[in-house]
Amino acid sequence: MTIAEDTPDILKKFLIYTETVRGKSDSTTDEYYLDLRMFMRFLKRHRGLVSKDTPFDSIDISDVDIELIRSVTLSDLYEFSFFLSREREYIRPGEKPGKTVGLGDAARARKVSSLKSFFKYLTSKAMLLDENPAAELEYPKLAKKLPRYLSADESMDLLENVSGRSPERDYLIITLFLNCGLRVSELVGIDLGDIKENTLTVTGKGNKQRVVYLNRACIVALEEYLPVRAKFASPGEKALILSERKQRIAPITVKKLIKKHIEAAGLDSNKYSAHKLRHTAATLMYQNGVDVLTLKEILGHEQLNTTQIYTHLAPSELQLAAEANPLSRVKRKKKTAAQEEN
Repeated sequence: MTIAEDTPDILKKFLIYTETVRGKSDSTTDEYYLDLRMFMRFLKRHRGLVSKDTPFDSIDISDVDIELIRSVTLSDLYEFSFFLSREREYIRPGEKPGKTVGLGDAARARKVSSLKSFFKYLTSKAMLLDENPAAELEYPKLAKKLPRYLSADESMDLLENVSGRSPERDYLIITLFLNCGLRVSELVGIDLGDIKENTLTVTGKGNKQRVVYLNRACIVALEEYLPVRAKFASPGEKALILSERKQRIAPITVKKLIKKHIEAAGLDSNKYSAHKLRHTAATLMYQNGVDVLTLKEILGHEQLNTTQIYTHLAPSELQLAAEANPLSRVKRKKKTAAQEEN
């Protein structure tokens, strides 16, 4: 975690607590830092502690102390949410430079989560606040969307079109995504020692480990990749999947190569990504009989409701389910006039 010099001690201590005591990942801790730094900048501007001409991203927060934080009310937190939805300027990831105003519901929900964690820490752990102003802070309502996934045929097309300078490696990556439902961060973190016969120990969010069983397709892909890896891996290298620089492959590299192979298979790389392959694995498993509780363990979810987004069914499958009901072909028997009279 890299934090700016103007980060106040109160925020530094929370980030240390988050990472060392709660065991949150580096990426989660970084998100907390960015969200809370934004809130502190907003708070200083909201309180009139900086000139209106000061660019928002240049506001110094080094002087933010517990006294200023104690002045925060629930109303202030909703003012911040309003600022995020109506005034906050940013550049969308992957798009050309150009300001966009207003963060989406999902981005604002993450910031609400960061605020709740921060103020809960100050109240119940650091004991610096008597009351938690974020206790009643509500999350923005998120529209439920059915995430995109590849069909079984599209998944086969993707696997059959793997080529390039490292076909064995890339084939293994896609195979692990499609069969094990790994996150990108989990895949790049795999070490050789994590593989034991037909099992893979995966380190997920919050450094929590789970065991994933490798099916025949994964084992064969590993058997084809390992001899290739052995030819160029540096002595003592622990990482399973290596880049062309002979070091652990980076998440951004994995995302780029998945995009390349998706396009090579004639699929839309704007619709599908490395994370969509995780969703594809979960969806195909569910559609072929894996129950939700088992799927939860495979994917490494803490909450069952998180897994339920992976259990959607296509309209055609819903129709088949309805027609499979043995009562679907029952028709009302019409009575004759005589029967009606009786």
